[in-house]
Amino acid sequence: MKECLCKRACEVAVYMIETGATVRAAAKHFGISKSTVHKDLSYRLKQYNYALYVQARQVLDLNKQERHIRGGMATRRKYKGE
Repeated sequence: MKECLCKRACEVAVYMIETGATVRAAAKHFGISKSTVHKDLSYRLKQYNYALYVQARQVLDLNKQERHIRGGMATRRKYKGE
């Protein structure tokens, strides 16, 4: 079972690093919950593959810095009718 978790965590990390996807987009792509993606990247990956964890952490931190901008754009689109 642990091998499956490690493999999934690595696949999610590689996907996010290559595409710059958000946690929500990665969860939708892999058919798992956002909390599972977050736990895979924040806890499991750190134990299994630290180098990959560091790269994934950079993507997560960048997305966290930009999330207020994406939220504002979503609100704008909502009220503009786009």
